[in-house]
Amino acid sequence: MERVKKEIKDRVMKEINKAGDPDNYETSWDEKGRFISKKKSEIKKGKSSKSRGAKFELKVRQDLENKGRIVDKWTNNVDLEGDKVVPAKRKYNPFKKVLVIGTGFPDFISIKYLHDEEYSVMGVEVKINGILSKIEKEKCVWYLKNKIFSQIWIAKAVKIGRKIEIEYDDFSEKYAHKFSQKEIKPSTEE
Repeated sequence: MERVKKEIKDRVMKEINKAGDPDNYETSWDEKGRFISKKKSEIKKGKSSKSRGAKFELKVRQDLENKGRIVDKWTNNVDLEGDKVVPAKRKYNPFKKVLVIGTGFPDFISIKYLHDEEYSVMGVEVKINGILSKIEKEKCVWYLKNKIFSQIWIAKAVKIGRKIEIEYDDFSEKYAHKFSQKEIKPSTEE
């Protein structure tokens, strides 16, 4: 029989002890067959965060529609390796037993008529804190460079007293210092 390293043994024993504490931990298996113990308090935080995010996303959509824009869920994503737009992968919701649509990036596509058959087409990503990850920033640069969107707005929540207001940041302006304007500006190649 092969000897087990002390670190591995300690980690496994720690997980087993967590599994034996059903009052504070919930134990399950992930998609790859690994054993996972999660703190019940952290699970509750995750559920409330998801709920607040969905509620804020709905509020942003209504605000954009009130501003005269046509808004729809963007169900595509960018494959940076393949350098193309692809349909977003659907996520399975085990509680409702359905495939959930809406995992695309950005969250919304927003269209507004300007004049003489000219339209403003922009992407809107909703983030309560207004911070994008590195991959999301790269995807924004790709969308702008390839003329998929004329602008990308980041909608974030701003607390004014007890009320939550929506503030929009233009990606090109907010991250201009991190990405050269040459990267963000659309290419002229056809």
